[in-house]
Amino acid sequence: MIFIENSGKRISGKFAGYFSIFGNTVLFALKLWAGIVTGSVALIADAWHTLSDSVSSVILLVGIYVSSKPADKEHPYGHGRAEIIASLLIGLILVLIAINFLYESVNRIISGETVKYGYFAITITAVSLVVKEIMAQISFYASRNEGSKALFADGWHHRSDAFTSLIILAGILLGGYIWWIDGALGAFVSVMILILAFRIVKDSINPLLGEKPDKELIEKINNIGNEIYSDDLYSHHFNIHKYGNHTELTFHIKLPGNYKLDQANRITALFIKRIRSELDIFATIYIDAYNKKVKKQKQPTEN
Repeated sequence: MIFIENSGKRISGKFAGYFSIFGNTVLFALKLWAGIVTGSVALIADAWHTLSDSVSSVILLVGIYVSSKPADKEHPYGHGRAEIIASLLIGLILVLIAINFLYESVNRIISGETVKYGYFAITITAVSLVVKEIMAQISFYASRNEGSKALFADGWHHRSDAFTSLIILAGILLGGYIWWIDGALGAFVSVMILILAFRIVKDSINPLLGEKPDKELIEKINNIGNEIYSDDLYSHHFNIHKYGNHTELTFHIKLPGNYKLDQANRITALFIKRIRSELDIFATIYIDAYNKKVKKQKQPTEN
């Protein structure tokens, strides 16, 4: 949203989490009240859906807190993956919500059930739609600031609730003309949420299982190697492990078999230093020897 982007203030993950908990609790009370007053099962169910967002925000805050803890003896690479686990849990919650929402939508079409809402329900639903989208934008903005997958997942959780409110609002406005519109729109959005949830789960699982570095990163590493050493280092066997903001990289290079140990060590040390300073990655390099005799030891280039 424009007012967030141009505010000049950096929105943190903690602010997004606390704002979400407070806002969702208030919306839960208002939706539950509207549902009881109008006798709407959909609004009561939506109220509990909103309360589930507060649960996911608590999970998010716990993940951010744990991931910010420094490395210790038990966790030498830090606690950054706690945030990825939080993102995974949020994704799984979205899967459950989408499946339940899809079931209710299909069941409503089959049963031919229609719902009559009053103006109070219209107002609460419209307010919910706007507030939930604001929450989503705050989470997305904080996600861009902090590079957080968990905040991005939480933002889409908020947006799923905004979609729910939009469907209910559409049902209120069009229900008198098209009896099945509420169930049809509900089924459509459920599938969209489910696709997004699987994407969030996939993006969370990949760093936990370990993933291959992308071609762009490998190219940057090879360019650094070419600046250090005039011949091809034959970099291979790349493996990357991400722990939140801390990234570990291991790979192999090849050097002539008759190189002196201190010369080989000088090349790898400079390579590691350049990768750390330019790419913010902690690298471990293994040396493989190959049969190539050199008349003169090549000196690594410092710049």
